[in-house]
Amino acid sequence: MLSVGSTFLSRIARIAIVLATIVLLTVPGTRSFAAEPYGAWIAEKGVVLEIFNCNGLLCGRIVWLQAPLDVAGQPVRELENPVVALRPRLICGMTVLQGLRLAGPGVWDRGSFYDPRDGKRYSVTMKLLSDDEIVANIYAGSAVFGRTERLLRVRRLHTAGWC
Repeated sequence: MLSVGSTFLSRIARIAIVLATIVLLTVPGTRSFAAEPYGAWIAEKGVVLEIFNCNGLLCGRIVWLQAPLDVAGQPVRELENPVVALRPRLICGMTVLQGLRLAGPGVWDRGSFYDPRDGKRYSVTMKLLSDDEIVANIYAGSAVFGRTERLLRVRRLHTAGWC
């Protein structure tokens, strides 16, 4: 036989289940989030990109590096670029993401990504999964053979490494 306390708890549990069901049935199936991914995003490789509007397209520049200085204590430069004349360029502040066009809700394509580590330009597509997460596909030739980068939104803090 159930005690008075367990009957009360059972009733509370039923009410909670009914309320949860109502909430799940009234919330739309797709998540609503900002249509533009402007702001700062941290990538898995220890770099933060600031995504901004550039003439109606999306662009992104490096605004933070996990390791902003080289072994000599100088700002990191493009030392591995195959074009010798480009090696003195600073990586911090460099625009590396260009020309992404809106292709649908939360999806951009036909952009380019410049990788300062190898001096090469790649194609890029990007999808905003939520207010705080982007998935970018970076590739040369076919998107099937590309790499996927996950970016998470960050707030700009006053810490070392910001450009």
